[in-house]
Amino acid sequence: MSLELKNEDKWINVDPRTKKLSLRFRVSGFSRQFYLSTGLKDTKRNREIVRSKRDAIANDIALERFDSTLVSYEFSPGGRDNKFQVTEEAKPKYQYNILELWHKFTDFQETQLEQTTILGRYVYIKNYCNRLPTLSLDEASSIRDWLVKNVGNFTARLILDYFNNCCRWSIDSRLIHDNPFEKLTLNKRRTKVEENDFRAFSLQQRDTIIEAFENHNLYSHYSAIVKFLFWTGCRPGEAFALCWDDVSADCCKISITKSCNKYKILKTTKNNRKRIFPTVEGSKLQQLLLSLRAEKRSSLIFLSKSGLPMTSDLFKPAWTGYSTKQQSKKTYRYMGVVQELATQGLVPYLKPYATRHTFATWAISNGISPDKVALWIGDTVETVLRFYCHPSVVESECPDF
Repeated sequence: MSLELKNEDKWINVDPRTKKLSLRFRVSGFSRQFYLSTGLKDTKRNREIVRSKRDAIANDIALERFDSTLVSYEFSPGGRDNKFQVTEEAKPKYQYNILELWHKFTDFQETQLEQTTILGRYVYIKNYCNRLPTLSLDEASSIRDWLVKNVGNFTARLILDYFNNCCRWSIDSRLIHDNPFEKLTLNKRRTKVEENDFRAFSLQQRDTIIEAFENHNLYSHYSAIVKFLFWTGCRPGEAFALCWDDVSADCCKISITKSCNKYKILKTTKNNRKRIFPTVEGSKLQQLLLSLRAEKRSSLIFLSKSGLPMTSDLFKPAWTGYSTKQQSKKTYRYMGVVQELATQGLVPYLKPYATRHTFATWAISNGISPDKVALWIGDTVETVLRFYCHPSVVESECPDF
């Protein structure tokens, strides 16, 4: 039996978390590493005390009388009762850190949730873990403080809520014994509910947007899907997933049964409602579909300008705009069609989902019954009555819809 370490000063370490001195060493003939947590602060005098203990252990090793239980090396430095904490290895309170638990939690949730939810929310939070100053569950409050300081209230609250749920699941799975995030969740800030959350464009504004897309030098390709969204109230993801097999031979009936997210993953519609959207012979919608079928390039009805399957990420630059950072680190921003019209004061800026609100609102205004509108857009009558019956619209005179 001999001492494995040539430089005995390497025995002495400082715990980065507690800032206390410790001894860590190996002895030939033993597979494990030996560890002594001294409980002593890193001072010149305490280092001398620890070196004395190190020398005593080294001497026992040389004389082949080393006590592998480490019991004989306990002592009270300075006459105090703070004895060495003797362990084979330092055993932290938690066996896993938050990222390791999050991976296990995600693996479990994959059996319960749709893949789109996993790729969206769960991967999003995993990526945030890589930015945290620490992953230790012992420092959960530090994680909370960093989130509050570095991200918005909504994101911080979201992440802490998910960490809380992850640790609850981990307790049930017997991975940890307590939940360090249980009392660290944030209260939701009270915000005023904006009445314009479900705003709709006027019909004149709708037609202004369509005309602007048709005549745009960069984004005229997207005028077809903009028209389709305005004229059907279809959710954007549902339009992205539409195939020619979903359209009748005369282009008067459209079967809406699926949706596509930004990851190009097909799933059922938002509320699992399959529906048929009808249009009449000679309608603008039928003529649009007939013209698109004549130029058919794919089984999908709508493609990006470069011929890729349409996604919200590909459509957003055309509607809103985008920004890019050059090597000079200067950021350049380019406006999309609707953002540019809003800047000119011609229309309010609303998100693409407002095409759905526009269709439903003006359909109601033109006397279509709420139950029929709900059937067409794949929603409930209660939702239609709550969000699309705006008095300012319903009470006005309606132009040709």
